[in-house]
Amino acid sequence: MPNYHKPESKTVQELKDMANRLRIHSITSTQASKSGHPTSCSSIAEIMSVLFFNTMRYKLSEPRDPSSDRLILSKGHSAPILYAAWAEAGLFPVSELQNLRKIDSDLEGHPTPRLNFIDVGTGSLGQGVAVGCGMAYVGKHYDKADYRTYVIVGDGESAEGSIWESLHFAGHYKLDNLCVIFDVNRLGQSEPTSLQHRLDIYKARLDAFGFNAIVVDGHDVEELCKAFFEAANTKSQPTAIIAKTFKGKFFPNIEDLDNWHGKPLGDKAAETIAYLEGLIKNKTLSLKPQAPKGAVQQNNITNIHLATPPEYKLGETVATRLAYGTALAKIAVNNSHVIALDGDTKNSTFSDKLKKAFPERYIECFIAEQNLVGVTIGAACRDRTVAFASTFATFFTRAFDQIRMGAISQTNANFVGSHCGVSIGEDGPSQMGLEDIAMFRAVPGSTIFYPSDAVSCERSVELAANTKGICFIRTSRPNTAVIYNNNEKFEIGKGKLVKKSDKDQVLLIGAGITLYEALTAAAELEKSGVSARVFDPFTIKPLDRAAIVQNAQECGGRIVVVEDHYKEGGLGEAVMAAVADQRNIVVKHLAVPKVPRSGPPTVLIDMFGISSRHIISNVAEILKL
Repeated sequence: MPNYHKPESKTVQELKDMANRLRIHSITSTQASKSGHPTSCSSIAEIMSVLFFNTMRYKLSEPRDPSSDRLILSKGHSAPILYAAWAEAGLFPVSELQNLRKIDSDLEGHPTPRLNFIDVGTGSLGQGVAVGCGMAYVGKHYDKADYRTYVIVGDGESAEGSIWESLHFAGHYKLDNLCVIFDVNRLGQSEPTSLQHRLDIYKARLDAFGFNAIVVDGHDVEELCKAFFEAANTKSQPTAIIAKTFKGKFFPNIEDLDNWHGKPLGDKAAETIAYLEGLIKNKTLSLKPQAPKGAVQQNNITNIHLATPPEYKLGETVATRLAYGTALAKIAVNNSHVIALDGDTKNSTFSDKLKKAFPERYIECFIAEQNLVGVTIGAACRDRTVAFASTFATFFTRAFDQIRMGAISQTNANFVGSHCGVSIGEDGPSQMGLEDIAMFRAVPGSTIFYPSDAVSCERSVELAANTKGICFIRTSRPNTAVIYNNNEKFEIGKGKLVKKSDKDQVLLIGAGITLYEALTAAAELEKSGVSARVFDPFTIKPLDRAAIVQNAQECGGRIVVVEDHYKEGGLGEAVMAAVADQRNIVVKHLAVPKVPRSGPPTVLIDMFGISSRHIISNVAEILKL
């Protein structure tokens, strides 16, 4: 390790002065907004001062430049001091801080990427380390650059299990370009944290997770400068700086006292500011941000396409989960920034097809789905990768908060959920994705693909790779027949008619395995003189409303929709919402009505009311209406 040189005494004093200026800004901005967390800001004032004006390297002219260091404020409620640091660095006028939390200001209560210096939204605690891991992994293994990633974690949020999923990931992959700073200020929102100032326990845990754990006085700028230097020069280990701090540090009669979380100082503000001003020795500071060491190129992640078109024979049976893996490997051929992540299900989701083709572009996240989603979001930041994360559809439900925050973070991340519905069979309800469409439909700006055959699945992957926002591709376990020609064109929000005649009396809508149940039902109905039209929506969100309304009207205003999903929030409710303003359309909705059980797929499909037999009986009922 290179020899450490202490900063000059003048620099040390200026860093102390900057910390107190940041404290003052945190007080005045939260006073102006009449809300906020000035005491939580105060505990990290020295950390922010040293990071911004001694340690990090970044471009003020372009805060999200790929060559710049990354900083994630996982304890997002301390946003006022983050904004203050950027203002003091010169990114925008300090006077703008007084607009904190105002309706016409992007200086929101917790950070969001509406601001050009924020990579991801934070504030839902326990997620910043995962995002930082994604950024650090990309920096170390793909960009091979010297930018570093810093994550500031609150001691209260370290009770979140997702933090420890991510720390395990960082230690396992020896992310020595990652530095996690624990702000151990002892106090939570409503009472002291469980460990309070037991720094020895934090250190023992972090040592055990493979970190270079350094305990410091978080209000001593010299100790912080040295710790960050050691972190930057530690190889084959991520570093954790465990900073002993005090909530409301240097706030007279407030420091380290309970019941001050999330409150502006009110009538104590003036005396506190006066006290802090008395601590500042230099009214003019010479501190300046440091520029990045080297340049990192912008990545081209547009116009991604399959290296070769789908190659299937009509009628052959192929699981869409298998077609997903095939397509993933194909799009990776033409763009080196396509990566895959999985949670130890790669041989079931078939993401291992990319691993076999490009092993360096596959990231194993193990059975830790919250971390899987967070790492995916981090890897996609600053357009460094086109990331596809896969696992069983049902397991994404435990990471819904991460996915929700991904939407707030304006991420472009692709999630692929296999093993959906009762059609997986004997594994039983714990493995069946039956809530996933509802979950992803609720995410703002999301796109949901539900391919029914191998051709449409390959095209789903190609389209998702080029679509902004969160994409979800729902794949099935059973083999399904190829029904589309290899050159069939697919578009987001455009469904496909797979059976049609001029005398159709009812419109059947299905997706995945239920599309085939609808086709079987249509064939049986034909024998009894009833003609049914069959529609494949392809995307559930956006849904092809115009086509559904038009085809329903041409079929006498009758729709039967069937899905391998619970009734709430899935395809059926999407269809009913699409036709809600149509007076003369009636919908019958078949879905899984209750918690299912283990059994053969065909038996379960029939037992839980979504087989062709049930479609036929519902058609008979709707024709009577």
